[in-house]
Amino acid sequence: MANSLDAGSHTAIRTYLRLYTDRYGESHFEEVEFPLSELRSEGMAPVLATPFQEATHHGLRIVPPGWKRDWAPAARRMIAVYLSGEGEIEASDGEVRRLSPGMVLLAEDTTGRGHRVRHIGNDPVTVVHIVLPD
Repeated sequence: MANSLDAGSHTAIRTYLRLYTDRYGESHFEEVEFPLSELRSEGMAPVLATPFQEATHHGLRIVPPGWKRDWAPAARRMIAVYLSGEGEIEASDGEVRRLSPGMVLLAEDTTGRGHRVRHIGNDPVTVVHIVLPD
């Protein structure tokens, strides 16, 4: 069917990176698939969407080249959507991940050692932070 969406056929973002703390206080990464479902409206092509979630507030941050933050847990549960620039984030278990445009990070490591972050490259990092309820 021409108007049907196959969740596996698009190149759009299908996963987000979850950063969480285990019971021993160590932070780890986990790739999680978005819970996408097809939405249909009369006379319109279908779209893939996730259910809406509660958020308490949001903000935009522009991080300059050379910026870094040492070990600390996330201040709150939040989603970070990276729009431009590049960085790296390290979990306390030693795993390092690249933060690049289009990436979505769910930071839930609000206890323990946390993570550290550093800017890489010559362009500022632009990121939208969406704070989630506790």
